[in-house]
Amino acid sequence: MKASPTTELTTVCACGRVEIVATGRPILTAACYCDDCREGSGRIEARPQAPRVREPDGSTAYILFRKDRVACRRGQDLLKAEKLKATSATNRMVATCCNSAMTLAFDRGPHWTSLFRSRIPDAPPIEMRNFTKFKPDDVVLPNDVPSYHTFPLSFVGRLLAARVAMLFGP
Repeated sequence: MKASPTTELTTVCACGRVEIVATGRPILTAACYCDDCREGSGRIEARPQAPRVREPDGSTAYILFRKDRVACRRGQDLLKAEKLKATSATNRMVATCCNSAMTLAFDRGPHWTSLFRSRIPDAPPIEMRNFTKFKPDDVVLPNDVPSYHTFPLSFVGRLLAARVAMLFGP
């Protein structure tokens, strides 16, 4: 499975004050059903006038990019981290001007940043569904892309390949 050949994706908050751009080929596009993603997206959607974050089946879809290829063009001061717990390593970055979910990143460690696919009208299609063991019982998964109970080796392999590529330059 190869990622989309996209050279630049731009995500803009609902009111247009925050803009984030990602360049180069995405690592992958995936829908996650894990408890943390569903809870985090639900919390953001519960904010006043917040736009939709989750897919119709309750998953949260992301487009993963190398961290060195994601930058905020405008509105950095309007971004605020939403953590499920104070000790969480993940930060769901929300545009405080309009409560739009923008990115998911980590305090330390991982070399990628995930853009919320729901914020990108011309987003590449979902390539896989992860952590489906957490999906609600009433959700029937379509068979349009592979679905995995956890992270598949192909997911991990693509993350590792992106990390190696970062070591050797742009």
